[in-house]
Amino acid sequence: MIHVEGLSKRYGARVLWEDVNWHVRKNDRIGLCGPNGAGKSTLLKILAGLEEYDAGQVRMASDTTIGYLPQDGIAHKGRTLYEEVSLAFAPLLALKAEQQQIEATLEHEDPGTTEEEHLALLDRYAEVMERFKAAGGFEMDIRIANVLRGLGFKPSDHARPCEEFSGGWQMRIALAKLLLQRPNLLLMDEPTNHLDLPACNWLEEYLHDYEGSVVLVSHDRFFLDAVVKRITQVELRTLTDYHGNYSKYIVEYQRNLDNLLEAHRRQSEEIEKTEAFINRFRYQATKARQVQSRIKLLDKVERIEIPPQRQKIHFHFPEAPKAGRVVVEVKDLRRAYGERVILDNVSFAVERGDRIALVGANGAGKSTLMRVLAGVDQPTSGAVTLGHQVVMDYFAQNQAEVLDGSDTVYGEMAGTSPTTMVPMIRSILGGFLFSGDDIYKKVAVLSGGERNRLALAKMLLKPSNLLLLDEPTNHLDLDSKDILLEALAAYTGTIIFVSH
Repeated sequence: MIHVEGLSKRYGARVLWEDVNWHVRKNDRIGLCGPNGAGKSTLLKILAGLEEYDAGQVRMASDTTIGYLPQDGIAHKGRTLYEEVSLAFAPLLALKAEQQQIEATLEHEDPGTTEEEHLALLDRYAEVMERFKAAGGFEMDIRIANVLRGLGFKPSDHARPCEEFSGGWQMRIALAKLLLQRPNLLLMDEPTNHLDLPACNWLEEYLHDYEGSVVLVSHDRFFLDAVVKRITQVELRTLTDYHGNYSKYIVEYQRNLDNLLEAHRRQSEEIEKTEAFINRFRYQATKARQVQSRIKLLDKVERIEIPPQRQKIHFHFPEAPKAGRVVVEVKDLRRAYGERVILDNVSFAVERGDRIALVGANGAGKSTLMRVLAGVDQPTSGAVTLGHQVVMDYFAQNQAEVLDGSDTVYGEMAGTSPTTMVPMIRSILGGFLFSGDDIYKKVAVLSGGERNRLALAKMLLKPSNLLLLDEPTNHLDLDSKDILLEALAAYTGTIIFVSH
């Protein structure tokens, strides 16, 4: 279906791949794995024809149709939800419009129309109807309703303007259109980031029965296990295939890595012995032939390269003053957008040390409640009262998107840092894997995972005793998720969070 031959791609001095060969077959289910910044998203963009490469070629079958879902950044406006997703059926809509036009023409037919013209119009109408039926036109409405329902949209959402949907729901609209188009190659970058558990389960089942090929990036190990049948490791400037799901890949990858490390150790010992011999006898005439022989031997050795040790985020949330017993008190809270009521008559209290997870169906109001608690949105009525000495920090669902793309990593940190924390910025960034010249990268060029790491790093600039976290693990790789969990487990304050 797709053949990648001799592919090379670099950004400045950083080489992503060099002379890589790879393929995608019909009905493949491939998961791209590797550390943040390894080039997984770049590979998807190249396959989608959205990014150039430096050398090689990407050949694909003539009948290949491609659908691409980016990590974020899609917004829809000017149509209702139903009208927007219906655009996935543009050819069918064109046939339907022609059908209606012919019907109107026949209904108000000019008396001067000849029999030949009338019969030609009927023939065209029959042809349009047949093509509409053969392409599934009569099932179009059912398919739209099923996909929207599976992704968490309610029937009452169908007539809502797209502008009313938040960033996460905008991505669901894009996913719905992509699935309804049914391309024979799906390229998806973190498709589950904005889905709750029921929607994730529905997508797993949908992809299981999907007739085309699927290449995806995901940091959800359970989703990968359920969907993919082949893992492509993006590392060491190449692409390495492992057949099986993610769990099988982890076992085989570790086994291969252990073998590689052992081979590297043995080779290093041999090289060290050879170099020692050369250095010892380099200037002895009686050993000149042996020395030259060993120098030539070293020149021919193909050095075994091992992947750099995967770094992990190491951090802990700074200590804050001890809060009073009641951290947050909510009384008779109501939040509505026009006639649409999201929260009504909500009352509760959060005490010091509580760890509360907000759960519920999509659209139930979890993120709305978090925004009200954070003071980003004001309640329509009722009150939210913070307790004594409460210092709050809020991580929004789209926190990484509100970073200033034109600023550097260091500048983004320094711009909101208290003066006393400025000397610590480099150390904090180093703990979040931004080292050396990385701190001078523009935020706009960071991957989704790197932007989320930066957003988390900013939370360490001031101590807090109340954390409001709305989907903090979106875009984080599996290792980074584990480290965040460790940091939250050690946190001594109060936590309210949303996570799927």
